[in-house]
Amino acid sequence: MEPKPLFLLLCIALLFPSSTASCSPRSCKLLDSCSTADDCAPGLYCGTCPASGKTRPSCTRGRATVPTSIVKGLPFNKYTWLVTHNSFSIVNETSYTGVQRITFYNQEDTVTNQLRNGVRGLMLDMYDFKDDIWLCHSLQGRCYDFTAFEPAINTLREVEAFLTENPSEIVTIIIEDYVHAPKGLTKLFMNAGLVKYWYPVSEMPTNGREWPSVTDMAVKNHRLLVFTSDASKEADEGIAYQWRYMLENEPGDPGIVPASCPNRKESQPLNSRYASLFLQNYFPTIPVENEACKEHSLGLAEMVDACYKAAGNLMPNFVAVNFYMRSDGRGVFDIQDRMNGINLCGCSTVTACQAGAPSGSCKNTGASNRTPTINGGTFSGYVQLSGSTLRFHFYDLLVINLLCAFLMIVFSL
Repeated sequence: MEPKPLFLLLCIALLFPSSTASCSPRSCKLLDSCSTADDCAPGLYCGTCPASGKTRPSCTRGRATVPTSIVKGLPFNKYTWLVTHNSFSIVNETSYTGVQRITFYNQEDTVTNQLRNGVRGLMLDMYDFKDDIWLCHSLQGRCYDFTAFEPAINTLREVEAFLTENPSEIVTIIIEDYVHAPKGLTKLFMNAGLVKYWYPVSEMPTNGREWPSVTDMAVKNHRLLVFTSDASKEADEGIAYQWRYMLENEPGDPGIVPASCPNRKESQPLNSRYASLFLQNYFPTIPVENEACKEHSLGLAEMVDACYKAAGNLMPNFVAVNFYMRSDGRGVFDIQDRMNGINLCGCSTVTACQAGAPSGSCKNTGASNRTPTINGGTFSGYVQLSGSTLRFHFYDLLVINLLCAFLMIVFSL
C-alpha cells in the first residue's frame, strides 16, 4: 500500500518549510529564515537564540557598521567603538602548551575576524609565562599551562596585519597587565611591528580634553592606542595608564544590574569629566555562550541608557562584550549604530546620517529617524561561530526525517 498523499505532503511541508525557501542563496535579509550560512546576505550568519525562545534559524547580524565610513573627520572621542572582552579567549582555540585547557571562554572567532567584523577594541590579559609574554586567564595573578592561550605576539601580529591592510582604521588595545619583565611590553610591541602605529602617550589628551580627529590620527599614522592597567608603565615604557585617560563602569555582574552603572574602583566617577573616553563593560562574570544572544538582545540597550545617565549624558566610546556576534537578530551592532547615530548626527541610526547635513537631517532608512532615548550572504570567513547555534536546526531536521520514515512504514503496512 502506498503512503497516503496527504501524509506525503505533510512530510514535505515539515522537511522543506516554505519559510526556508523564501529567498535565493546569499540573498536572505536580516531576520529571514535560513538553513545554512550561505542563505544569508553578506555580513549575516544563520543563527538561533534559544535563550530568548527563538529556535528557528534566521539571518542574524554578524558585522558592525564602521561609523567613520559614514561620518568622517570628527574627534576620536565622538564615536562609539565595539570592544571584545578577553578577545584572545576563543572557543576551540588550539592549546599551545600541549595541556588540556580548563578555563572560561569569551569569544568565538579569531582576532583577525573580529577586526574584519568591525571590532575596534581588544581587551588582552598579558602575563610573564615560559620566558615570554602570553595571553592567559589566571589564578591569583599567575598563568598556568591549563589557563594559557598563546604567546601575545601571535595576536599582535594579527593586529599589525589588519592595520597595514586598512590604512585609515584605528585599533585600541586595553591590557590587563601582569607583565613584570623589564621593558617587556616595549619589546613585545616592537617585535610585532606595531611601534610605527603607536599613538604617543605624550600627545594623549588629559583632563577631559578633546581628542584629535580620526583623519588627523590616520594622517600621522597614530592608529594604535594602547592602555595598561599598570600605572608604572606610563613613566617606564610610555604606555598610557588606562584610568588617566578613560572612565569605566564596573565589569562583570556589577555592571549588568538593571538601572545601575557604578564606576570601577580604579576609575574616577563616570560624571566627573576627568577623562574624555568612556568604556562601558557589559558582560557577566561567568560567560555563558548560549545566554549571550539574550543578553545582547534584551538588556544591553537598557544598560547603555543607565550608563549614559550615570555619566551625565556622556555616550560610551567603547562597549565591551562577550560573544559579540550572538543576538536574536541585531544585537550589539544595532545598539552601536543607534549610539553613533544619536551622537554623530542626531538620527536614530548612523546609517541615516548624511555627510555635511545639520544635526537631525536624516535619511529615510525605513525606521523612525527621530532622535530616541536609548531605552526606548556570503559566509566569506568574516562571520564565524563555533557551530552551536546551528545544532538545534540540524537535530530538528534529523528527528523529522526519522519520524517521517517511521510513519511512512506504518502507513505502507
